[in-house]
Amino acid sequence: MWPSIALLAFVTAQRLAELVLARRNTRALLDSGAKEVAPEHYRYMVALHSCWIGGLWLLAIGRPIDPVWLAVFVVLQAGRLWVIGTLKGRWTTRIIVLPGAPLVSSGPYRFMTHPNYAVVTGEIAVLPLAFGMPVYAAIFSALNAAVLYVRIKAENEALRTAMFLK
Repeated sequence: MWPSIALLAFVTAQRLAELVLARRNTRALLDSGAKEVAPEHYRYMVALHSCWIGGLWLLAIGRPIDPVWLAVFVVLQAGRLWVIGTLKGRWTTRIIVLPGAPLVSSGPYRFMTHPNYAVVTGEIAVLPLAFGMPVYAAIFSALNAAVLYVRIKAENEALRTAMFLK
């Protein structure tokens, strides 16, 4: 039982710490002239992630942890740190556009446009799989895909618009 509690406590603490970091970065960006774009879908993203972690707390406690899926999850954590470290003060959980700022093209952004979403997509599937919950992984992966469809479309449009405003 303790390994599952420890893993879920880690993920929960990580997410809460990231919300604090994101809030701090968002305030700093807005104070420097950035604008939030498409905030209307943000509550759905928060609800999705809250239900995902909350459901894991309800259903995964005491389940054995598959070491292979756990290893994949650890690799995803390295990807998460790489993204946050690359974006530094520009990393946030909202869509914030700083007019005139160049797009980040270093770190994982050399290889793909939205590496943070790739990591999150992996985590939403992999953590339940580590607990032997494939149906849970599939349901939340589908819900996440719907939210990310809206979010990535809004983010791409905001970035395209910001490029023309320079």
